Amino acid sequence: MNIKDIRLTPLHCTFKQPYHWSQGVTYGAPVVLIEIETDAGVTGIGECSASPTHAPILAILEDALPRFIGQSIYDVNQLIWSYYQYGFNAKGIGRAPRYFSQAMAGIELAAWDAIGKQAKLPLHQLLGGKVRDKIEYFGFLQGNTPEEIGAHSEQLARDGFKVLYVKVGRGNELDIAILREIRKAVGDRVRLRLDANEAWDMLNARRMFEALKPFDPEFIEQPVSASTGPEGLARLRAVTNIPIAADQTVYSAEDVYDIVRCRSADVIVLGMHETCGILRYRKAAAVAEAAGVNICIHGIFETGITTAATIQVAATINNLDNGNQIMWQLLKEDIVSRPNLVPKDGALPVSNLPGLGFELNYDAVNRAKDAYAKLRTQVV
Repeated sequence: MNIKDIRLTPLHCTFKQPYHWSQGVTYGAPVVLIEIETDAGVTGIGECSASPTHAPILAILEDALPRFIGQSIYDVNQLIWSYYQYGFNAKGIGRAPRYFSQAMAGIELAAWDAIGKQAKLPLHQLLGGKVRDKIEYFGFLQGNTPEEIGAHSEQLARDGFKVLYVKVGRGNELDIAILREIRKAVGDRVRLRLDANEAWDMLNARRMFEALKPFDPEFIEQPVSASTGPEGLARLRAVTNIPIAADQTVYSAEDVYDIVRCRSADVIVLGMHETCGILRYRKAAAVAEAAGVNICIHGIFETGITTAATIQVAATINNLDNGNQIMWQLLKEDIVSRPNLVPKDGALPVSNLPGLGFELNYDAVNRAKDAYAKLRTQVV
């Protein structure tokens, strides 16, 4: 089965409400829809994150595509890394594996979708079979004020989420006020996880770990800059009894190895867009498993395509955490029509649809395409 054509469609998927976090406010998910058409009449679908803007991601993809056309879809892993050697090293531009992975992950996802559809099997069966029937998620708290976030926490607890997750790093007093409202709303009925997204320096991190301790956080994710490396997290972990999750410090199996070697984190938060797709995601998870560390699914600005794909892969991972992240629920309208990706009691079943296990809503795709065109006109 050879690659006949690859279509790229830039999309802007608007959020229901502004997304507030330590790095500012975000209003939508910029993604590139990728469709790989094969000579067998099968089309595989994936997506890649286009943060911070579409243009550089599209430029990389468009430069790479001629090297894929006419090639076997079963060789896509080799084709991706051959292009990396050609485009990022041989041209002397310099190593950029993280950004390259972000650009190429959607190609790999689409290839696996086509392979699964051709075989008429869900991806988890092609990967050796599932070890669980459902994937568990945390409730992702949204809002600007402590009162809004507290009200949302009460709603998510009623919806059956056993773990709640909230962004901190927005200012020490505001962070404390937010956690106070959450605990006032839900008490100790739920486990509570915090994500600072690199907002704190080392001294303030130590200060905030002490200040937030009364609210019983299950872990604090990426409290300090990823530039401090595994050693920075290890230094902080040595002086606190609140568990630490590594996120922006980790993008690859090699990064996972450094984290576990330095004993930097109690859990590793990682997504397929960071690792350049499915094969390397499973490799990274296996490295963590060997060290007895769980992998927590990471979400970025994405659609239900990534959710569906991650479910397939996560079903095969032994050391998967029981409170994972999805991001499609931030969207005003998702572009996946099937299956239903709304968690029930904080969990989603593993789909047995072929490939990555989803079907697209092309009307929603066209609306997101129009939103991208409108946004581009406004910017210009």
